[in-house]
Amino acid sequence: MNDRIEINPEICHGQPVIRGTRITVSQILGSLSGGDSFQSVLEDYPGLTASDLSAAMTFASSLARFEEAPYELALA
Repeated sequence: MNDRIEINPEICHGQPVIRGTRITVSQILGSLSGGDSFQSVLEDYPGLTASDLSAAMTFASSLARFEEAPYELALA
């Protein structure tokens, strides 16, 4: 986890959010994947910084990584 992303069951039902906000990582990723620029997202969410957006992207990237298992284990 990084210092800008928070997961707390008391905030947004435990969804990852930017620390100190109720802005979920999924909201940010949805905006960016929908074609919004970093600048546009920052304008839509004035409490965010470029570092917050980068943290959200890094968080998502870490979730997308996975370990490959040898074929023998995958077929067992």
